[in-house]
Amino acid sequence: MLLEGMFAPVPTPFHVDGSLYLRKLEENVRHYSRTPLAGMVILGSTGEAILLSDEESREVLTVAAAAAAPHKVLLAGVGRESVAGTVGLAELAARLNYDAVLVRTPHFYRPQLHRADNSTAMLTYYRAVADRSPLPVVLYSVSALTQYDLPVAVIAELAQHPNILGLKESNGSVERIAEIVALTKNIRHAVTVTPVFAAVTGRMLAGGRAAEAVASIVTADALSTGSALAVAPARPGLKTRTKEVSFQVLAGSAQKMLPCLQAGAAGTVLSFSCCAPQACYEVFAAWKDGDDKLAEEKQQRIVPAATRIASQMGIPGIKYAADLNGYYGGFPRLPLLPLTAAERAEVGRLMADMRH
Repeated sequence: MLLEGMFAPVPTPFHVDGSLYLRKLEENVRHYSRTPLAGMVILGSTGEAILLSDEESREVLTVAAAAAAPHKVLLAGVGRESVAGTVGLAELAARLNYDAVLVRTPHFYRPQLHRADNSTAMLTYYRAVADRSPLPVVLYSVSALTQYDLPVAVIAELAQHPNILGLKESNGSVERIAEIVALTKNIRHAVTVTPVFAAVTGRMLAGGRAAEAVASIVTADALSTGSALAVAPARPGLKTRTKEVSFQVLAGSAQKMLPCLQAGAAGTVLSFSCCAPQACYEVFAAWKDGDDKLAEEKQQRIVPAATRIASQMGIPGIKYAADLNGYYGGFPRLPLLPLTAAERAEVGRLMADMRH
């Protein structure tokens, strides 16, 4: 799967009583599908995945997959503390035609799992998941939440696995991303793309197969009259080609989006893009076009808001900023607390020139 471009880690909406607000999730996913995003992460950290039950996680994955536009790449956050739990959710994601699974580092048994002198537990966990997952695996290192950086040497070793195609790196270190890219540059994966080298998703392929099946149906009347003919599909099938990519690194810091791309990141997964997708995309687009001056201007434009809202206020800040930009943010789930009136006013000021 091609992981190039900008991905939004979609927030999970809740009613005031804390129950899932699935209709608003559906609306948000459809809204994000109309933006320049390459795709979406469902049940990432910004999606408050850790606060959902297993049943709620399944509901969210199901609703989001049904609402997303077929050409948007979908990553399912399936990380659980056990291999069995992670693989079980990955299997559901595969049935729903997700394109890859995002697997955060397990962290509850930190003294045994995160030993500085021995990485066997992490290597075993990820290899076991990748061996059994029906979808490609994207590693997820998020030290701000797990208090653990997946070591670069371990990432380089895991990158050799044929079913591990990338990493979401949320550390924010440009140097670390550059090192990972350098150590994995010789790894090659063949991915399916369109004739213009855009990603081909599982839902695109499934839709093409369904259309062909419908077009080739022979009616009962035709059979009874003996006039049945083989009918060609009503429209040409999806044309694809193959592209070779290396191990794909996705950066997780909006404040350092441009330098991370310049260091070799294939794309980004930014919580700030949930409330300001256009402003974030302008950085990526200018970089992609080779306009360094404009890219730097667009980068500096989002730094103050991304720092305060996404990094410091976190999910409550992102959700309120999303409310201001036409998405449904609503309240976070307890124990996370909503913003105060003063904080809401501050977010309004920071987002003033990024409203759309």
